[in-house]
Amino acid sequence: MSLRKIISNKTMSAFAVILTVFASTSVFAQEAAATAKPIDMGPIYKSTLFYVLLFLLLCLFIAIVGKALRVYELTRETQGKPEGINWDTVNGVLFAIFLVVGLYGVYWEYTVHGEMILPEAASEHGKRIDEMFNLTLIITTIVFILTHIVLFAFAYFYKSSGNRKAYYYPHNNSLERIWTIVPALVLTVLVLMGFLTWRSIFYKIEDPNNKPLSIEVTSSQFQWDIRYPGADGVVGLKNYKKITAINALGIDFSKKESLDDQVADEIVLPVNKPVRFILTSKDVLHSFYMPHFRVQLNTVPGMTSYFEFTPTITTDEMKVKTNDPSFNYLLLCAKICGSNHYNMQKPVRVVSQAEYDEWVTKQTPYLTDDLRKVFNLPVPVAPATPAKAADTTAKDSTAITNQIALKK
Repeated sequence: MSLRKIISNKTMSAFAVILTVFASTSVFAQEAAATAKPIDMGPIYKSTLFYVLLFLLLCLFIAIVGKALRVYELTRETQGKPEGINWDTVNGVLFAIFLVVGLYGVYWEYTVHGEMILPEAASEHGKRIDEMFNLTLIITTIVFILTHIVLFAFAYFYKSSGNRKAYYYPHNNSLERIWTIVPALVLTVLVLMGFLTWRSIFYKIEDPNNKPLSIEVTSSQFQWDIRYPGADGVVGLKNYKKITAINALGIDFSKKESLDDQVADEIVLPVNKPVRFILTSKDVLHSFYMPHFRVQLNTVPGMTSYFEFTPTITTDEMKVKTNDPSFNYLLLCAKICGSNHYNMQKPVRVVSQAEYDEWVTKQTPYLTDDLRKVFNLPVPVAPATPAKAADTTAKDSTAITNQIALKK
């Protein structure tokens, strides 16, 4: 082949251009690496603007490739040549690839993120919620996989080839009945399970021999205030009109049930003992959320809500089950209630009845001496401190000194 033909050959010309560009890029990169100082790109990769520009650059690249392919197709069309790219085949192959990648994504989610789910429920009703959740997840996963296999496989095997014509199939009563009745039955079962589970949680028959422990939780931006009952076992009433600087919760001390209430910095629950939370909010909508107990209920300003459950696994037992010595139950807020929403956490401990009885006796009464004065309640008198024995040593030494002086 002559030199002229080699130069005019399109393949050889394209190869030469690519080789020239690669060599030039390598030379510039080596010079830049030799002269430039290392730059910390960490902050750039963490910025939102970087990923926005990266997305726009990707869109631009796709648009350029699309335009180049369009020009290529139009050029062949003007030259009277057949279509250069069979887009029906390309789309069919892309559907098949997407199906394989998608199924692997489902497998990856179950194997990787599946290990990050919560441990077993630490409450009686939580087990029923987990059973309902698992059944729903199994059914939806099976339906998801089967329908997508049919959808993408159909698009691949029945792509247009120019050798066949689509069959016109407008209606089939049997198929209509099947895909209407079967989903309706499945969804009816799931809805009934949810309804019965919900009723079993919120409509309990109180056992007079095992009355629940009442605990009041008041939400506000951005904290949880915990109030335990005193010896009477009853949490006193509140009145928002009585909220002051020293009575932040607005406790009504005209009711005797409020006089012995206690405040706590954490929630401590006795195991296998029913607990009834009284939930209120001082400002905006919050959400009382304890994920390990499968407990979540909104706290609404101006309305009192209740949630009753029985914890079944102590904190120490859960540390063993999860193989995590630092494990702790938490109370969180599941509503985006403001800038410091993430700070709304409260530690929760589940202990034995004996440990709870010992802990609750050490808690601080809500009613302070200042509140007693405001509500005209008697202030307990502090026990008198016994007077210290008089120090007679100094007096005796002084008397002896005076006697010696007189004798002289």
